[in-house]
Amino acid sequence: MKWSNLTFFSKALITLLVAGAIGSAVYFLSPGLRVDESKSLDKLDVSDKDVNNVTTSAELPLPEAEASSEVASKPLIRIAGYAWNAQSGIIVANGGSKTTKGSLMEKNGVNLELIRQDWLSELRNQQMKFVEEFDKGNNTPKEGVAAIMIMGDGAPFYISSAQQALDDKYGAGKYQLQVLGAIGISYGEDKVIGPPSWKMNPQSMKGALISTVIGDGDWVVAVNYAFANGLKVNPDPSTYDAEAVNFVAAENDDYIEASKALIKSQTQGYTVPLKEVKGGKLTGKTINKKIDGCATWTPGDKMVFDALNGFTDVVSTREFNNQMPTTVIGLKQFADANKELVANIFKATFLATNQMKQYDSWRKKAAEAAAANFKQENGDYWYTMFKGQQGEKGGISYNMGGSRVFNLADCNQYFGATDGVNRYKAVYDQVSRYLKELNPGGFNQNVKRIVPYEEAVNVSYLKGITNIDAGATYTTDYYKKATSVMASGEWRINFDVGRASVRPEAKDVLEQIYNLLVQAEDSKLELVGHTDNSGTQDANYSLSTARAEAVKSYLIQKGIPASRFQKVDGKGQDEPVADNSTAAGKAKNRRVVITLLK
Repeated sequence: MKWSNLTFFSKALITLLVAGAIGSAVYFLSPGLRVDESKSLDKLDVSDKDVNNVTTSAELPLPEAEASSEVASKPLIRIAGYAWNAQSGIIVANGGSKTTKGSLMEKNGVNLELIRQDWLSELRNQQMKFVEEFDKGNNTPKEGVAAIMIMGDGAPFYISSAQQALDDKYGAGKYQLQVLGAIGISYGEDKVIGPPSWKMNPQSMKGALISTVIGDGDWVVAVNYAFANGLKVNPDPSTYDAEAVNFVAAENDDYIEASKALIKSQTQGYTVPLKEVKGGKLTGKTINKKIDGCATWTPGDKMVFDALNGFTDVVSTREFNNQMPTTVIGLKQFADANKELVANIFKATFLATNQMKQYDSWRKKAAEAAAANFKQENGDYWYTMFKGQQGEKGGISYNMGGSRVFNLADCNQYFGATDGVNRYKAVYDQVSRYLKELNPGGFNQNVKRIVPYEEAVNVSYLKGITNIDAGATYTTDYYKKATSVMASGEWRINFDVGRASVRPEAKDVLEQIYNLLVQAEDSKLELVGHTDNSGTQDANYSLSTARAEAVKSYLIQKGIPASRFQKVDGKGQDEPVADNSTAAGKAKNRRVVITLLK
């Protein structure tokens, strides 16, 4: 293929690959060079309130299979997305891949085509083609896709990298990609799969190699779990650190390939050659490492459980229940020029999702439409996977699937419009921090800046939705006792010596804890304070409890309900984690342990 025939994004990718290959050669042949060091960061925020609203409405007629002739003359709008059950609301609203007779899209004057695309790189390529045509003056381009649907926790990575390409080609600020809204959320479907020991003893993940789409939502699930349990994460997919959780990039940025890589490694002995790193330095050795687990979603999870014994879902978006919305990402300039069209796409979707929440006939129709759109399995498969399914193999139980759709009330609540808790901002900001601090795959060298939430998210178009009941806000009941530990981690929260007052530099850590609590909104909390051995033992019991209470007070002021705190206690100096004879050891012992319970 001629260079002149390639798209801008393809050329950019090739240029990056060539530059990366040259850099990799130098990197590989130079043992002892400093590389990105494995890091242990604070865990992600989780919210106090689950998002699951139902607005009572009469059952509507189901869409027909016949293509719509009523909207055939209208401009065709194309939206691409993964095969992901949390998108089933927009699919059934359309009646299938293309707008059908009697569908809600037809009734709202929308001519829509939905396209399955599992490669993140190709989703971006298609969106870039659309921008190229839009730049030529075509208000509704036929080339490329007007929007894509991906996991919202992957949006900081996607938008920032794609925005870099747009700025380089058209000049900074001429075009912007933005999250325009959310139409669903993963509720267990996206998960880390590994041996049961990772769930029973998270520390056993140390030294593991996990296949995933790096930077995407499933990678975030794994990173959240690692940091929530005090484990370091190796951000460099070309190296291996035995003291950290390691990742290998799935081929073609495809979540299905992440599952296939694990299966191939476990059944055929396939290994990945990785440069050994210790303390942030290359040793000069190459480790041929088997893949120990993967981060993926349906149908990738079923593929693994069908093929392998001894594996389970370690952690999923059922625990981090607010982490992964189904976001619609589009071009701001297109959305501004077509506000009514954008509002009508969301309106039709929200009407359909609210029907799915109430009527089994709509859930079954959505499953059938999803099967046809994805060109995989059948309606029964996607119907059961939407609800979530449990299996057992060799005495080990596991969970597959699990999704929810958003109606308008859910969307408004998720973005903080109704209860003041912006769950998505907590997710977006924390993942942005991961990208900045971890620098996965040299992200910061290839992308000049992470697009901030205020520029990356614009849900103002939803205000154009009329004649639809937004419903009432759902709240979570935290008075039921939680008994199962989801994760437990320690934070270095700086206090004044001998006091329970939080120092200003500790606020950043507390913000990260808050963000984690927003994402794991269904969880309850236990806080246990600890001190070094300065002072008397009795005084330290009181001091450690007061420090745990100070953390609780801070989180309550941020909006975490007091009813989420199941236990607040202090252990004084009784459980040191480091040597109290050194200043560094004392500092490590002055800590607060936070446990998430479900």
